[in-house]
Amino acid sequence: MMRVPVPARLKKAVRSWFDSRYISVADHRQDIKDALWEVQTLRREVTTLQEEVRRLRAVKQQAPQAGAKVAEEKAAEAHRLAFETAQALDRILQNEVLLWQAVDELRTAKERLVGGHRTVNEPSVGSTAAEEQSCA
Repeated sequence: MMRVPVPARLKKAVRSWFDSRYISVADHRQDIKDALWEVQTLRREVTTLQEEVRRLRAVKQQAPQAGAKVAEEKAAEAHRLAFETAQALDRILQNEVLLWQAVDELRTAKERLVGGHRTVNEPSVGSTAAEEQSCA
């Protein structure tokens, strides 16, 4: 090997060129440490995500059972409301029948008071036969 004298400016230029192209050992070690830290962080995150997936799968398996329970409760509530509605409608219809019976009794009583010469089946003046018939 032969040594050749090189001007200081040229040495400095060559060293700066090498430094700009290649990473130093200390920088390389730091990059490896940073990469290792990133890998460990990602490993912890993946573990956390796997636990979350397991938890969600367990919830998903329990969901159909809970969904069936909710659907059963809704069906029971709908049945209860339908039954109460039917009872209320039945009472309304019974009251309507009683109302029309009372109207018919009032007409009969009125006709008896106004005059005994008209019969119950004869329509009064200005009224139609349909008005005189009972709805019950």
